[in-house]
Amino acid sequence: MNPLLKIKTFGELKAAKYVTKTIKDELRDNLISALKNKTNTFKGIVGYEKTVMPDLQRAILSRHNINLLGLRGQAKTRIARQMTELLDEYIPFVAGSEINDDPFHPISYHARHQLEILGDETPIAWLHKNDRFVEKLATPDVTVADLIGDIDPIKAANLKISYADERAIHFGLIPRSNRCLFVINELPDLQARIQVALFNILQEGDIQIRGFRLRLPLDIQFVFTANPEDYTNRGSIVTPLKDRIQSQIVTHYPKEIAIAKAITKQEAKLPKAQTDMVKVPEIIYDLIEQISFEARTSEFVDAKSGVSARLGISALENLISSAERRALINGETKTTARISDLWGTVAAINGKIELVYEGEQEGPVNVANFLIAKAIRSLFVNYFPDPERFKRKKETNPYDTITNWFNSDHDIDLLLDEEKQGYESKLKKVDGLKDLVNLYYKSLPEDERLLLMEFVLYGLASYSQLNRMALDSSMLFKDLFSSVFNNDDDETGKFGAN
Repeated sequence: MNPLLKIKTFGELKAAKYVTKTIKDELRDNLISALKNKTNTFKGIVGYEKTVMPDLQRAILSRHNINLLGLRGQAKTRIARQMTELLDEYIPFVAGSEINDDPFHPISYHARHQLEILGDETPIAWLHKNDRFVEKLATPDVTVADLIGDIDPIKAANLKISYADERAIHFGLIPRSNRCLFVINELPDLQARIQVALFNILQEGDIQIRGFRLRLPLDIQFVFTANPEDYTNRGSIVTPLKDRIQSQIVTHYPKEIAIAKAITKQEAKLPKAQTDMVKVPEIIYDLIEQISFEARTSEFVDAKSGVSARLGISALENLISSAERRALINGETKTTARISDLWGTVAAINGKIELVYEGEQEGPVNVANFLIAKAIRSLFVNYFPDPERFKRKKETNPYDTITNWFNSDHDIDLLLDEEKQGYESKLKKVDGLKDLVNLYYKSLPEDERLLLMEFVLYGLASYSQLNRMALDSSMLFKDLFSSVFNNDDDETGKFGAN
């Protein structure tokens, strides 16, 4: 138990030589200690070590209010919440205070009256750092009364006081967040007139309610989050308010697959029963993240809207569930994720991308299929030779045996829920497929070699070396020329094997 909690009165607090601080000084002092001790207070925030974190630390050291500016799914709210780790474990306040009055610097009528009447016997309560985080989502229906407060006529009548008396005020969320971290998410969505009401609070600590001027030097660390102002036409941050927010820190998406993988693995909610049943090779993790990377540069996806890191997280969860479902259907206790399981992520992708006009014309499912095919194409050359290279150079093409087998009127129809024995036998009957994988990957377990064999088929289809046709419950691979007779829009032209 923290020894401070034994202190029950203001007199005991003074006798203990307790030193009060503003919240910004708390954050600053504890950050200095963390930096000196090389302690990471922002755990789970991956990929910002050399970009966002230094800017955030500078802002805290400068005692600034902060605006985290970035597209959706860039950990803005998580960063704000984790700032509580830089607060003191407990702070004292005048018991019964609605606004967490510091007994050394009381600002409400209740606290001033208590200290005036009781002096050193004024009761003291303690506020834990986890209770010092207040969050408000900015929506168009938020009012000044919600954030700042309003006159309470019932309170005025009961106390027989005028509306001009501060005791008649019902405090809003911001005054009740005194000595706390106060976060407003999606600041541009707050109506301009509400943003204007924040001006004096940020600068001078003045509050105006129904024309009554009340001086409350509130002690608050403000953290705002916002998408870039040109994200939508819903609203923007009014210039004078932006001028009063001292530090604006720009967040970003992961710049490398490895960082994106680390985030997804960390955040995916996977029951132990699933992880015990489904083995996920690294190539699958790479492909999941590549889908997000492809979406962020796709001509069918609105770049201003952004593609959240939640796409990769949801897609991984769906992919593992797809493999789990296949194993359950086939009565298998163990399975390895397959390339075909990527098509089980379409539902996750659909909900995480905002399409431009061209994308809407194609439809979300087609765009999702296209992004998966693009991800396969992009990563294929990381594992096997670039098929394009052999079109230009006169050298032995390692894929000739495979494509010749298909050109000899053979095909392979891989069921999406194919049981293990059928999956293996179908892949192994393709001439040259096993030899190609063994040539580049000799020491892999059998299940991962099979996965790479399947990957080769999808990869060759993405480079127009084979024809891939999506049927209701399977993927049919045929020779390229059979595409002439294929009228399935999802698998021809823009959204086909290419």
